[in-house]
Amino acid sequence: MFQLGKAIVSEEIIEKDFLCNLSACKGACCIAGDAGAPLEKDEVQLLEDIYPKVKPFLRTEGIEVIEKQGQSIVTEFGDYETPLIDGADCAYVIFDDNKTALCGIEEAYNQGAIDWKKPVSCHLYPIRTREYSEFTAVNYDKWEICDDACSLGKELQVPIYKFVREALIRKFGKDWYTKLEKIASEKTEK
Repeated sequence: MFQLGKAIVSEEIIEKDFLCNLSACKGACCIAGDAGAPLEKDEVQLLEDIYPKVKPFLRTEGIEVIEKQGQSIVTEFGDYETPLIDGADCAYVIFDDNKTALCGIEEAYNQGAIDWKKPVSCHLYPIRTREYSEFTAVNYDKWEICDDACSLGKELQVPIYKFVREALIRKFGKDWYTKLEKIASEKTEK
């Protein structure tokens, strides 16, 4: 672990390789697990605001869940998440012709309907952040459904921090990311 600004960062994001391989996993991270995508507090209102523009991109099942539970839910621990369809698929998941799970929010963004890509937790994946009073923890979330992404990342030599570059800049800023690159460079030279 090392400190970068107000973040405590796992060295794994520099040391481990990762490159999403949707043809292999079919977007399993959006349909597996037992929780929705973590949301930041400001994203809750944003999801409410953009929902009318995102709704046309969603599946009927997702719309039904969102209109019953809301655009987000609060967990028993007080955290915000996207709601799930039958305890599995994120309510915002859509599928392409190859049955690959995609994000309906991101599709609305790609089509120019909204100017927000998707929740930052999804954009950052496989990095997970956790806010504490004094710092933000930045960790690699290893999940076996992403083994193909780890293999592809290793084959193409793409460290996690480079794979999620845009998302890290979105979350922490360009200066923070530039410092991260410098740290990574120093650590890999050793």
